[in-house]
Amino acid sequence: MRVIDFRLRPPMKAFLQMVMYANLARTEHMARGIGFTLPRSVREASFDLMLEEMDEAGVEWGVVPGRISPVLGTIEADDIAAIVARRPDRLIGYAGIDPVDCRKAIAAIDAAVTMGMKGLVIEPGLSSNPMHLDDARMYPLYAHCQDLKVPVLFMAGGNAGPDVTYTSPEHIDRVARDFPHMKIISGHGNWPWAAQMIHVCYRRPNIWLSPDMYIFGGMPGAQDYINAANGFMAERFLFATAYPLLPFKDGVDTFLRFPLKESVIDRVLYKNAAELLGLKG
Repeated sequence: MRVIDFRLRPPMKAFLQMVMYANLARTEHMARGIGFTLPRSVREASFDLMLEEMDEAGVEWGVVPGRISPVLGTIEADDIAAIVARRPDRLIGYAGIDPVDCRKAIAAIDAAVTMGMKGLVIEPGLSSNPMHLDDARMYPLYAHCQDLKVPVLFMAGGNAGPDVTYTSPEHIDRVARDFPHMKIISGHGNWPWAAQMIHVCYRRPNIWLSPDMYIFGGMPGAQDYINAANGFMAERFLFATAYPLLPFKDGVDTFLRFPLKESVIDRVLYKNAAELLGLKG
């Protein structure tokens, strides 16, 4: 079974100063809340152990997302590039972009593409000046991403902003409508609005859905995500563990116990992500 993990934060560089590693008690609490325990690689902050655990789970590739946020921490594109350079045969970088200053953001997008980043992470709700995804100030950035044909991952669910409105699917819906040729990934699947977000995906064929941790542990809406993967979202659904929040093998094994059609499993675990990332084979 081949797997691509679309949200993987290795224990290296500035990730270690971010809340997910700096406060392991919090991370452990979140993991236990959805039925998992932290793997050894996280407890020991070991990159090599992480690779061994990926191998054990059949995870061939991981997407490493950058972040620029005073709320949850920052990892710059240079750090993402250095992590990917450690194992370019296993890891793919998405650069975090600070959207607050439009001119600087556009320059950062160009720099990230030049560095070889395969996509971008834009999280306006977590910025120093929180904005919804469809804030007009964001639109020049989206136009540039669309022109460059570079995919954009939004952290659109969970703790995506100062209040629950930042996860509301209406914002990503408008962005997808106004930029129909920009490939959009909904990180965290716009949880907790699972049913509403699936409706948005039905209307907007340029959105890929990645609920990651929110499909596990009997979270409200989890069955809606599974139904979508079995149906019209079979070719736009992405698997992710949100490591270090979930261990690879337990995450994959649990996912395989969901009532998924045999015909969609390889697509959801590997092929959809491979196509989006431009991987061969």
